[in-house]
Amino acid sequence: METAIKETKFKFSGQIGFYKGKVRDVYFFEHSLAVVASDRISAFDVVLPRPIPFKGQVLNQIAAKFLEATADIVPNWVTSTPHPNVTIGKKCEPFKVEMVIRGYLAGHAAREYKAGKRILCGVPMPEGLKENDILPKPIITPTTKASEGHDEDISKEDILAKGIVSENDYEVLENYTFALFEKGTQMAKDKGLILVDTKYEFGKFGDKILLIDEIHTPDSSRYFYADKYEDLQSQGLPQKQLSKEFVRQWLIANGFQGKEGQKVPVMPDEFVEEISGRYIELYEKIIGEEFVKSTFEDLEGSIEKAILEKI
Repeated sequence: METAIKETKFKFSGQIGFYKGKVRDVYFFEHSLAVVASDRISAFDVVLPRPIPFKGQVLNQIAAKFLEATADIVPNWVTSTPHPNVTIGKKCEPFKVEMVIRGYLAGHAAREYKAGKRILCGVPMPEGLKENDILPKPIITPTTKASEGHDEDISKEDILAKGIVSENDYEVLENYTFALFEKGTQMAKDKGLILVDTKYEFGKFGDKILLIDEIHTPDSSRYFYADKYEDLQSQGLPQKQLSKEFVRQWLIANGFQGKEGQKVPVMPDEFVEEISGRYIELYEKIIGEEFVKSTFEDLEGSIEKAILEKI
C-alpha cells in the first residue's frame, strides 16, 4: 500500500490554535491558517479507520483549481498552496451553516424523499420524482455546521429566526451559492459530467464574506457521467457517479450507517485501493489533466517544511 497521512501533530512558532476536522488538520495563526488535507475519509459524519492514499492531494489540488476559477465570482480565503496537501489562507470567522445546493434528487435528499418527505429544509419537492431525477430548479437545503457529531438539516426560516446568520448576510450566501453552482455545473458539463449536488462554506474576514474550505471535490460534491445519464435513468438503473457515495453504499451493505451501536466495518486493502483510484479518476476527469502522485520520501516532513516556509 502507498503511504497515507492519517494525522499531523506539528507545533509551529506563532501557532495559536489547532483544530482536527473530519479530514483536515488546521493550524491557526494570528491572521492566517494552514490547512493540511489529510488522507482521512469520513462517511455518515464518522471518520473511517483507514486513510486513503493520495486522497488529500486530490482534494487539495481540485479545490485549489476551482477556487482559482471562481475567484471572479466569489472572493475566497486562499493566499497560497505551497504543497500538494497544504493550503494557506486568511483566518475567517465561519458561518455556522453549510450551504448545500441540489440540482437532482440524489443521496440524502433521495433517501428522505423515499421515506415520504416532500419538504426538505423548508423547501417543497414535487410529487412523482424518481431517485436521481433532475429537479425543476436547483434548491438550497442548508445544514448546521457541527463541530462534533452530525450536521443537521435546517431551513432558511430557522436560520434567520435563531439568528445563526443575519438576513442581509444570508441573502449574500444564497446569491453566492447559486452563482457558484452555475459555474461548477458549466465546468462539469465541459468535461462530460453532471454536477448533481454540492456544498459551500463561507466566513467573514473583517466585514467581507469569503468562500472558505474546499469546493467541487468528491468529498463535497456528487457527479454523474453525462453520456450515461438518460439511458440509465430511463431504465431505472443506478447512475455511475464520481463521488464518495459508493463508499457510503459499501458501508450500508456491510451494516453501517453511522447509527448508535453500529460498528464500522474493516475496509480490506483492495477496497482502500479502489477508493484511491476513484479519487484519482475524478481528478483526471473533472480537471482534464493526468494526476501526478506526490513522491516525497517523507510526506509528513515535506508538509511541515512547506508550512514553515509560508508562515
